[in-house]
Amino acid sequence: MKISEFQKLIRDLYFKQDQKRGRSNTFIWLIEEIGELANILKTQEIDKEKASEELADIVAWTTSLANLLEIDLESALLKKYPYKCIKCNSNPCICW
Repeated sequence: MKISEFQKLIRDLYFKQDQKRGRSNTFIWLIEEIGELANILKTQEIDKEKASEELADIVAWTTSLANLLEIDLESALLKKYPYKCIKCNSNPCICW
């Protein structure tokens, strides 16, 4: 699935709820999901299934926030990460 397709899916599923919740509360939900992932990463044995679920939640909440801000994530990502490192202009990065 392309990023633009996922963004449309999240918009179709949740935009009305996201609008009611608002940007600030949507951001708080995103931070809560990041906190849940942080708790998983603090453990000795990483539960990959739980980590996978939290990463998916983080991407979904980030996408909801982008929809509220009317930001095309696919375009934003390609602009910020244009198939090469934005510092050294190499792929793969050779900054280190």
